[in-house]
Amino acid sequence: MNNKTLLDDFEAYLNTNLPTVKSFHPHFHKAQKQMFQAGGKRFRPLLLLNVVDSYEPQLVQSSQRVALAIEMLHTYSLIHDDLPTFDDAPMRRGCETLHESYGEVTATLVGDALNTDSFYMLATAALRDDVKIALIKTFSRNSGGDGMVLGQAIDCFFEDKKLTIDELTFLHIHKTAKLIAASLKMGAIIVNLPKEKENLLYEIGLKIGLLFQVQDDIIDATQTTQEAGKPTSNDNAKNSFTNLLGVEGANKEKQRLIDEVYKDFAGLDDDLKDRLTIMIEKYFN
Repeated sequence: MNNKTLLDDFEAYLNTNLPTVKSFHPHFHKAQKQMFQAGGKRFRPLLLLNVVDSYEPQLVQSSQRVALAIEMLHTYSLIHDDLPTFDDAPMRRGCETLHESYGEVTATLVGDALNTDSFYMLATAALRDDVKIALIKTFSRNSGGDGMVLGQAIDCFFEDKKLTIDELTFLHIHKTAKLIAASLKMGAIIVNLPKEKENLLYEIGLKIGLLFQVQDDIIDATQTTQEAGKPTSNDNAKNSFTNLLGVEGANKEKQRLIDEVYKDFAGLDDDLKDRLTIMIEKYFN
């Protein structure tokens, strides 16, 4: 399948497989779906699905639940990142953030539910139990206290305190890059790639994750809120690549990372290399 087909199939799966338990709460279930219905790049699920489709296309359908788990956890992180206690952002994916629409309590609890439910999605995927255990290990390791949450903690604590480039890189490897790297690694686990290729994909994912963050910082510094679909010019107090290196320096860092990623692609099989090259060209050029 090509990227458009994989994306269309994933969107269809997402729309029919989000949690559907109903209650007499007036808006909780609507709030659970709002950020998904607003859209999104679906970058992390597509990384996983491209790895699977490249090697074992018959496992793509069984992997949709894993891809959805990744998107659910990523969306929970955005909902919490936008809360008043963090960035207090009024817009995400071109629409109102959940705390603006439904209040801080509902937004917090929706994030909590998506976090927890993402592990239920993983545990109930139509894959072998040993594969699911390996997926859960990778998923939790890269999203929790040694991954995304640690990065968020460092980001918040060191706001208004200037970091070095090495510290900034450490921050964003954890906050952004590890979940992207995990998406590639989890695809490799599903199709049982050799350990060296699994590790190579993870290392490539870390560089793509840093690239993702550098680009996000450039967007924040150069685009309007309407163009970006979220508040921009909003990171003056934060440790960002543009604040540390300037826009020109951040663009040079972006190109350096693109060059490194393309160099690392040489170690991949041709079909996957071509698929990931298309994604880099689409999202970062």
